Amino acid sequence: MAQDIVPIELGLTQGDVVTLWAPRWREEGEEWEAFLGHEEDLYAFPDAAHLAAFVRKAEEHDLTDHPAWHVVPGLSVGELSPDDNHQFDLVGVPELVAEEPDTWVIGELADVVSIVRSLADVCDLEKVHEVLDSAEGFALLPQGTLPFTGREGQALWTEIAQVVADKWDDVLDAIDEVVTTPDVDEAALEVAREELAAFESETAAASADDEAEDADDEDGAEPAGFWAEVGIDPIKIITGAGEYYTLRCYLDDQPLFLGRKGRIDVFGSPRALSRFIVEADDNDLAEVATWGELVVKATGGDLEVEVDPDNVYVLTGLDEDIADGPDAVDPAQLDLAVELLEDAGEWAGDDAVKVALDQSESLGWLVSYVLKPNPTRLAPSAPFDAEVAAWRTLVAAFEDRLKVH
Repeated sequence: MAQDIVPIELGLTQGDVVTLWAPRWREEGEEWEAFLGHEEDLYAFPDAAHLAAFVRKAEEHDLTDHPAWHVVPGLSVGELSPDDNHQFDLVGVPELVAEEPDTWVIGELADVVSIVRSLADVCDLEKVHEVLDSAEGFALLPQGTLPFTGREGQALWTEIAQVVADKWDDVLDAIDEVVTTPDVDEAALEVAREELAAFESETAAASADDEAEDADDEDGAEPAGFWAEVGIDPIKIITGAGEYYTLRCYLDDQPLFLGRKGRIDVFGSPRALSRFIVEADDNDLAEVATWGELVVKATGGDLEVEVDPDNVYVLTGLDEDIADGPDAVDPAQLDLAVELLEDAGEWAGDDAVKVALDQSESLGWLVSYVLKPNPTRLAPSAPFDAEVAAWRTLVAAFEDRLKVH
């Protein structure tokens, strides 16, 4: 299946540079992966304007045979600017491993190590593989925080930190040796620089508008009822096994569910949920400052569980739609389902959802194609058996988290 060509940013010793990455794709029965470059050189540029100027004029490099290359020269500078999910700070790894191995730290390190392994594979950097293979923990990063808990987990993290302290410069040096910046057409660069300036101006203006809108909302909005005041949402989940109700909120932008240790307490009716709240003190939501207000209302029989339509998550039928291809998938239903799976995984400290939905994976590519439509992107191609299997695995794992009362 032909995958996308993705602009990425690499934080190297020379500074931040941008290039193009073609995640794994299959063609004529073989699997491929590539970066923008030629022979032994990895092409990297100081900004998206230089990258755009190059791809619009260059005729010879390693991505010319990629199935989606024909769309790249026509992309705007904005489209060639790496998004937040494709910015990898390689020089920041020593600082990263000095922190505690929480979900955020491990997730960021896993992303960096993944792209470094890809660079090592494509550019034949044996030294990089030697470094990454010298500590067991590097291979366990995609599993999330679980391998790094307890005494044994701390030992794994300490080993990673020691390897980074001793050998990470070898990784950076090996990558620096293959990085080169080719000349670009001056006229094309001038045009691209104007595009980049316009793009950055538009982005800054949009950000300012969003901040102003948020400020107006905060100043003038009326409270939207009890649930909005306490900052906790009732949610409804529809699975093949039934319809369930539970609670979720966001504390410091991190999701919290009604439950404990990765298990979500769910109920067959709003009334059952209200009854449970009366004595449900052993759960993660009890850490929220407003939890006591829910308990008081539930104890007095005054708590009405009303689910906003935006908090209704329908998991049924998506696997069959995926089997029929991206055009058969309802973007709104998929977007909500992905939100629920990602929230649950993040809350439980499990990176399986994040890994499966990475754009370098076939399911992640299809999901991205549906949720972020772009006419310049190459559509995923049938059959979709692997994507269906991966989606069903994620849904099954989520359903296993549900503790039905």
